[in-house]
Amino acid sequence: MDTHAAFKKPWLAFLLLLPSLVILTVFLYYPTIQTFVLSLYQVGFLGLTKRFVGLENYQVLFTDPLYRRMFVNTAVFAVSTVALSMAVGLGLSILANQKVSGWRVYRLLLIWPYALSPAVAGVIFLFLFNSQSGIANYLLGQVFGVRPDWLSDQRLAMVVVILAAVWKNIGYNVVFYLAALQNLPGDVLEAALIDGATPWQRFWRVTFPLLSPMTFFLLIINTIYAFFDAFAFVDLLTRGGPAGATTVLIFSIYRDGFEFFKTGFAAAQSVVLFAIVVFLTVLQFRTGGRRVHYGG
Repeated sequence: MDTHAAFKKPWLAFLLLLPSLVILTVFLYYPTIQTFVLSLYQVGFLGLTKRFVGLENYQVLFTDPLYRRMFVNTAVFAVSTVALSMAVGLGLSILANQKVSGWRVYRLLLIWPYALSPAVAGVIFLFLFNSQSGIANYLLGQVFGVRPDWLSDQRLAMVVVILAAVWKNIGYNVVFYLAALQNLPGDVLEAALIDGATPWQRFWRVTFPLLSPMTFFLLIINTIYAFFDAFAFVDLLTRGGPAGATTVLIFSIYRDGFEFFKTGFAAAQSVVLFAIVVFLTVLQFRTGGRRVHYGG
């Protein structure tokens, strides 16, 4: 028997947990179960009728070429956004960690995009990459004499959506990487310097392994961000176009659920999105987690 138990009476612990359990049940567990159930039905306009169709929604989702392309778009967007935002965030954090004149201003400028909402970030990039009046085309026209139609070209439109998502999330990565860099053990870095290690060797063999816990944490957070927070960028910049080139899973769920009122089909897509994120998170814990060193 554990004589050091915090609660001598188990019902007291349950009573203290009850408010949280009620909130989780009402706003998380019950809607999740309902979504699973709804994905097995074909739902009429505004939910007036429901017909059980089993796995038919999933069959359509995985066999329709349009939806298979949507999965490819989602993979391209997620991989590019996670890789770029983490790599650029780490690079900027290393630069911002230098004690140079005005370093506080530099850090503030790096972090402030994260304070903006995704909708505001999307509007900013909508103006920047406007084919007629955007500053991007103005600079390209002055230097190279070209003015691409960013949001009407299938490949360029995806590039703009990825850049907007990366720019929005860089500040978050900078904050955490900067905090991790400032807490690295100075004696280890000093020992590497005395041993004659080059700047690249010090970064790759000392600094980067010491940052592995933070890198692993940010990998999980950035993956979730890439799958669930892409809606505003796609909706404001391209509306999923041109020709479905930027339609990602989270935008398709909104469109099928609230524009086309295919509620059961949208629920099936929600279940698939949930399964993908859970699978990737478990995979990252089983693979990346082994390379994380927590010191001690």
